[in-house]
Amino acid sequence: MSRTGSAIGAGLAGIEAMLVRLPAPVPRTRRRGAGGPPRMVRHALVRVSDGTGTSGWGEMPDAGPERWRTLVEEFAPALLRHAWNRPTEAQDAWADLAPCPPAAAALDAACWDLWSRRRGTPLSHALGGSRTAITAGVTIGRQPSVESLVAEVNRQVGAGFRAVRLEIGPGWDVEPVRAAQESYPHLALQAAAGGRYTESEADLDALRALDEYRLLCLEQPFPAPDLAAHARLARELGTTVALAESVDSPESLEEAVRAEAGGAVRLEVSRLGGLTQARRVHDRAADAGWDVWCGSEGETGLGRAARVALASLPGTTFPSEMPGAGVRAAREVVDPPVRAHDGIAPVPLTVPGLGHDVDAGALRSMAVETAVLERSRPTEPERSG
Repeated sequence: MSRTGSAIGAGLAGIEAMLVRLPAPVPRTRRRGAGGPPRMVRHALVRVSDGTGTSGWGEMPDAGPERWRTLVEEFAPALLRHAWNRPTEAQDAWADLAPCPPAAAALDAACWDLWSRRRGTPLSHALGGSRTAITAGVTIGRQPSVESLVAEVNRQVGAGFRAVRLEIGPGWDVEPVRAAQESYPHLALQAAAGGRYTESEADLDALRALDEYRLLCLEQPFPAPDLAAHARLARELGTTVALAESVDSPESLEEAVRAEAGGAVRLEVSRLGGLTQARRVHDRAADAGWDVWCGSEGETGLGRAARVALASLPGTTFPSEMPGAGVRAAREVVDPPVRAHDGIAPVPLTVPGLGHDVDAGALRSMAVETAVLERSRPTEPERSG
């Protein structure tokens, strides 16, 4: 990789991290609409700034105390000391640290945003994306009944979504899939098992029964480490077996490809440690003939903007996840909001970087804790309000 030109890392003015507490996005359903305060989640939003006044943004969803400490006390200081020319080199800053993919992902994405803003290039083009818009899918969790599931699918289809990812598990699999498929025969359906199945005869019978419903894919039926079980099922089914948690690095994807453990992969930026690694996984999966899509991690609009840029890559063949109709979103932190309309999400191409303005002032007002690190000296994390 070229090392000509001035190193951006040498000119970083600082890194600011904000720990923000927000209501978790939940469907606006009658079942959940009454009773109790909303569940709160914490996100860490980071901004890296260079000596020219240009900034780049990244996000770490599900920012628990240990992840937050690792971000502000280890990963951010290491990046501030590190010189890099291209964002693909930023990850070298953490080579000697214990792995923390979510912390690495937030800073890696911020470096990509900064680099593309300095070059005057949309983030999607900087990553190698070629799409002007992406097809969006929506995830529907377990419902109280099959009837309520069909009603929820109807709501999403009515909002223009053409792909639905159903979360399944033992006892909630064949019937909901059958009902959704019979109600909407032309809908692209995915079944997300979340590693909840075993190779017991009852579980295998249920998974085999799903094979007749023309699913786009059956995602992560078995626990993440068990590639052999996925490979055995993949040989037996006509439905594509997809992997999610089983793939947490380019190396683990390579192992899965060699084992013939699937034919599709769900990219999650935080799990993979950033856009750099996610792009490498995308490239290898595409070379292997695997289908690819980008999954939601419950991010704010900032994280979703990076996901849209990643989903613009040419090997992304399945619909990528976006918030569905009727989802009560947390407070918007970017303008314009990152949403799908009629099942399509535009890829920003006229503005460099993420393509969305970040309301830094609003974020600071929402922060419960902040950390500001300057190249000359770091400040101690401080609590807001």
